[in-house]
Amino acid sequence: MFKRISAPDAHNLLAGGAAQLVDIRDEMSYQASHIKGALNLNNTNLQNFIETADPDRPVLVYCYNGISSQSAAEILNQKGFEDVYSVDGGFEACQGLFAVESGNS
Repeated sequence: MFKRISAPDAHNLLAGGAAQLVDIRDEMSYQASHIKGALNLNNTNLQNFIETADPDRPVLVYCYNGISSQSAAEILNQKGFEDVYSVDGGFEACQGLFAVESGNS
C-alpha cells in the first residue's frame, strides 16, 4: 500500500537523494512549472517508467492538490514499487519548499 507524506517530509526525503519524483499533472501544467528533477508521468510513458525505474527506490508522486496522486501511487504500488508516497497538498503545497522550473528537465 502507498503512503501519504506531507510536502515538508517529501522535501526532506528528496533532499537525501534516494527518492524518484513523479509529476502526474497534464503536460501543459508540467511545462509551465514543476519541481526540479520531476518526471512527467502519463499514460504514454507509464509502462516505460515501470520497466526502467528502480522499484527499490522510494517514489514521490504529486499532482495538483494531492488527490489524483493517491490513485497513481496505488498503481505504482501494484506494479511492484514498494516504497511509494502520495504528496499531500500536491504541487500547491510544494511551492516554496522545492526548487521549481519550467520546460523539460
